[in-house]
Amino acid sequence: MYLRTTKVKRPDGHIDEYIRLVESLWNNGSPRHRIVCNLGRKDLLAPHAETLLAMLKGEPKPQSTPAQALGAWDWGVMRVARELWQELGLQDSLDGLVKRRGDRGELADRALALVTNRLCEPTSEHGMARWLETDYVCDRAGRRWLPEWREEGERLASRRPRVRVKDRQLRQWYSTLDELVTHKKQIEKQLFFRLRNLFSLKVDLVFYDLTSTYFEGRGPSELAKHGHSRDGKPRNRQVLVGVVMIDGWPIAHHLFEGNQRDCSTVQSVVKDIEERFGLGRVVFVGDRGMVTSQNIDLLRSRHQGYVVGLNRRRRPEVMGYLERASGQWQECRAGIAASEKAEVPKTLVQEVASDKPGVRVFVVHSDERLSYERTEREKSMQRVREQLECLERRVATGKLKAAPKIGAAAARIIARHHGSRYYDWELKDGRFRYFEHPVNLKQEQALEGKYLIQTEEPHLSAVQAVEIYKELSEVERAFSKLKDVIEMRPIYHQKAARVQAHVFVASLAFLLDRALEKKLKSAELDLSSKEAWQILKTVRVVEIELGHGEQKRSVTQGTARAAQILKALGINNLDPHAPPKSGKEAA
Repeated sequence: MYLRTTKVKRPDGHIDEYIRLVESLWNNGSPRHRIVCNLGRKDLLAPHAETLLAMLKGEPKPQSTPAQALGAWDWGVMRVARELWQELGLQDSLDGLVKRRGDRGELADRALALVTNRLCEPTSEHGMARWLETDYVCDRAGRRWLPEWREEGERLASRRPRVRVKDRQLRQWYSTLDELVTHKKQIEKQLFFRLRNLFSLKVDLVFYDLTSTYFEGRGPSELAKHGHSRDGKPRNRQVLVGVVMIDGWPIAHHLFEGNQRDCSTVQSVVKDIEERFGLGRVVFVGDRGMVTSQNIDLLRSRHQGYVVGLNRRRRPEVMGYLERASGQWQECRAGIAASEKAEVPKTLVQEVASDKPGVRVFVVHSDERLSYERTEREKSMQRVREQLECLERRVATGKLKAAPKIGAAAARIIARHHGSRYYDWELKDGRFRYFEHPVNLKQEQALEGKYLIQTEEPHLSAVQAVEIYKELSEVERAFSKLKDVIEMRPIYHQKAARVQAHVFVASLAFLLDRALEKKLKSAELDLSSKEAWQILKTVRVVEIELGHGEQKRSVTQGTARAAQILKALGINNLDPHAPPKSGKEAA
């Protein structure tokens, strides 16, 4: 930014000179200039000119004048998050749930701050103080929240791992978490009906999947357990997180103990979506970990439909179904232009005869999956073979003689790379040898590129079943957002309610992220939501004190891409002090 002098001629012929704060930016590869703020007449600002120039150069301000730069803070992320927060009805929902009149507005505003922090600068409640320094974080009336440090000078040392924030401020954020989790079920319920009305959700398909997230430390005993870690942290205690999605929107999440089996969570989830959301007959879509006879019987008893995947290796009937797949294959290439079809891997499907009446089974072949699984199998076989060859040489040269140690070494190698699927070994007369397991290897090759879908929906075509099951990947992408982009993991809280609140905040952050993603897609902007949040940081609040108590404040519009994002969301007013659309003021 720089200062520009502009001459304006009065009707009487007198010429006044005005000073403007101008911002340089790039638009479509060309330099552009935008007036950020009109500072006033040059003759009146002359005493402050030296200060203004020093500020723009990043130099210390001269001490001879009271004028000073108050600073510049990121604002774009907070402004867009508030717009989406209001559009999804979360502000009104939280306002309506707070019974104490003196708290109206505060819960919703503080909750938005926690959610926005999770979107752009994921950190602990202690670490939020650093974010409050760099971003313009305010309530709906524009009143800014600032960090409160325990001792003088602590702000300058805030980059240290241990951030010492006043207990009073921490209690405010923790109180917000506690209040949020108290109203979680009501918020999710109201949010569901809001989404259904805004986006005409198709509520006949319900998608459900699970993931895990781990703790640093012991975690709360009622949730933190050792179990199958999807994060590659088997030594850490974990908690299971189940997400329910409808038409690409997350409508609810559930927490379970870390050692609970996936299939054991289905009953409580099905009951919840029936009772809390008032859904009638739906088709429950889940992954192979959800398939048990008990769960299928449960869905039947409640007159619910299902589309589920079958576990290829743990279901004995799978190989029989694959052998029956000798009929005509149907191609699944919906939504692909004719010009693109030659370059797209094929997905084929056919229905095969089931062993149970009323049950339908579809065998699906994916070229893309075949290529991936074949490559992974060959890599795994090579790793196992190289290590078994090394073991064979050690035994042959006498470096390893004890039979128990040889057996233990072979077992470790086999287990580490799923080698039992491809190799077997024997130790006879002190000689160790390994060999390919002909039956197991043949079975693995038959499974490559294949997966099976089971349903009892009579009117569902084979292609439709595949398309529905593929939509389950939306839930997997949701987990990726929750865990990697929004950084839900690891969890440091030691109270169960705080853990629930932490996951709830991350879920609300993902909801805003998903809303922005859909807005960008609707506006045909070739941007990911992650890129958009980063671009929005170029929209900043700038404040300058000119002396005698006079202050100038404005908002930069950021880059051209930022302007496109704001336009896509219909945001014209960037003033943080502007009244909200609803006309409500914070108490």
